[in-house]
Amino acid sequence: MIATDANILVYAHRADSDWHERAKSCIERLAEGRVAWGIPWPCVHEFLAISTHPRIYDPPSTLADAVKQIEAWLEAPVAVLLHEGAAHWDELKQQLFAAQARGPLVHDARVAAMCIDHGVTELWTADRDFSRFPELPTRNPLLG
Repeated sequence: MIATDANILVYAHRADSDWHERAKSCIERLAEGRVAWGIPWPCVHEFLAISTHPRIYDPPSTLADAVKQIEAWLEAPVAVLLHEGAAHWDELKQQLFAAQARGPLVHDARVAAMCIDHGVTELWTADRDFSRFPELPTRNPLLG
């Protein structure tokens, strides 16, 4: 299963992003594919927070448009929302210590732990901080 980080989702949604066309194409391939596509819950929250933030985008996406976008992605038969399972705490602790996570990196450790718990084989992200979690293979699909 491939999972997507919030930054790829934001770029796919925001037409004013320099990465919009590439990110949109990547998400379309996942949504129209035959392999399960994971979206971690924290990435849904982060997508909503970033795309609707008036200090980040002028104008920001409306809440209605951002929610509509998430719902459209979730209509894909292969879309799976990744959540904390019974073993999440143990996996989170392992990822926190492996990356020596603190501050904002704790959020990334949470996403990494969820992905690992759900058997994600690759996280698509433009955030290089995820390289600090060696158990989770990552790739920036926007490059090359």
